[in-house]
Amino acid sequence: MPRFIRSRCRNGMRLTPDGHTAASHRPIHCSRLSSAIARKILSQRHWSSAFSGDDRLSALTDDLLLLILCRLDTRTALATAALSKRWVGLTRGLDTLNFRGLYDSIMRYERHAMRAMITSINNFLDADDFHEQNNHGTWRIRTLRLEFFATQCCSCMNRLIAKAIDTWGVEDLEVSAKGTFIRKDSHSFPNRGLCNNPHMSRLRSLKLAACFIPPLQGFTALTSLVLQDLQKSTPAAAYEAICTLCPQLQVLHLKSCNNGGVVAIDAPRSEIRQLIFEDCSFKQIKMYTLPMLENLVVVNTVVKYNLSSFPYLTHLNLTICLGITKGRFCCTKDYFELNLFLGVRPGITNLVTRFTGYDRWFKPFSSTLLLPNLRKLLVADVPSSWDVSWPRLLIEAAPCLESLHINITPWEEEPCDDISWLSSEFCHNQLKELVIVGFEGTKRQIYLINFVIQASTVLQHVSLYKKGHIQYRGFWDWDIVTEQYQWDNEEKVKILKQIAENVSCQETPIQVSLE
Repeated sequence: MPRFIRSRCRNGMRLTPDGHTAASHRPIHCSRLSSAIARKILSQRHWSSAFSGDDRLSALTDDLLLLILCRLDTRTALATAALSKRWVGLTRGLDTLNFRGLYDSIMRYERHAMRAMITSINNFLDADDFHEQNNHGTWRIRTLRLEFFATQCCSCMNRLIAKAIDTWGVEDLEVSAKGTFIRKDSHSFPNRGLCNNPHMSRLRSLKLAACFIPPLQGFTALTSLVLQDLQKSTPAAAYEAICTLCPQLQVLHLKSCNNGGVVAIDAPRSEIRQLIFEDCSFKQIKMYTLPMLENLVVVNTVVKYNLSSFPYLTHLNLTICLGITKGRFCCTKDYFELNLFLGVRPGITNLVTRFTGYDRWFKPFSSTLLLPNLRKLLVADVPSSWDVSWPRLLIEAAPCLESLHINITPWEEEPCDDISWLSSEFCHNQLKELVIVGFEGTKRQIYLINFVIQASTVLQHVSLYKKGHIQYRGFWDWDIVTEQYQWDNEEKVKILKQIAENVSCQETPIQVSLE
């Protein structure tokens, strides 16, 4: 009599009497089964060996590990060299080093921070010298940044800088020193300068903050120089020598530099294309000859220039505050001519102006002002106490203007006298966009809008924002950042009605938005 054996199932497979599974559908070839089992065993051995002891980092490739190290601060990344010989090689693949020893200016922490930083840098340099002596290769660093307190024990900083330039071939160098709680000193370099062989260096950009200007002659690859927070004791001749000793420079940026004298810039052989003066306290900076200059930025700095001396100038950014202000109690009664600041420069295509003060300090007319190629104009930070229709001067001087942005900021003073404009038959054939931020619907604001609408034949958009601000992207680009505001319906209808009378007279449709 035949025996019937009940078969159990596990995951869709029948169990034989001995407890093993059997295929329920089709048989598996023996050779195919053995090869599959072998691959599985090898895979399990590989992963078990890779992840033994939870050391999953060792299973990653060098490229992935280097990406991880690049996201760590320099001190932590270099400390991983103590893990194994493999990590020593990985740390030497870093192309950017940031040594930062600045903390809050509390006296008891400054010396401790600097002692720790000096010890770390000296140990780091000694280890690098050892690797070079044992032919382990030379480190290649592209960027080096140093931030530290300026003390008398900073010789290791000069050693690190010289090593980076002479041996590692650094291209971008930033050295930022800071005075201590007791003394506001600046960092000084040795007599030889930044390195031993400047002619062989790859240094392209250099930023020095609170440092004495080192000798820069011989750095033939240097094209960008930023000097910041230089002390008043820095002689004017040191600034003047930069343009003559480094004729290959293309960008020069002076920020918060102090000097009580007059600095004259006259460099007919200079290749400087971008020149920036930002919040500098000089008696005066006189600009004579810079034949290749294309971009000029003057921010709260006394600079005397003649724009006709710069034949290739296309971008101009001016921030000037004169008259009575909260910080400086000086009165300017004589009105200036705008051509003293904007001049006659037919090549200017982009213009940014920030003219501020408790009272308008320039005349509302200029017979010689001419900007024939101006395409893009930003009139920023116009005090609400001024007659905001003054940009009409620039509009009439720029027949090719395509975009006009005006930013009005609140001002505490009483409104100034309105400008008495003469009737004009000026016709603008290029202006397509008018944007006003800080619009409040005042009489003079409405006047400026109606003037632009009447004078422009191709105007397409008029955007008026109650709340918002200008967000700058560098010195030449900006974004209009607006905030939502709910106008009162009656007020909104009244404002749009005052504008619509002129809009309806235009041949091309104009879109007016009030937000």
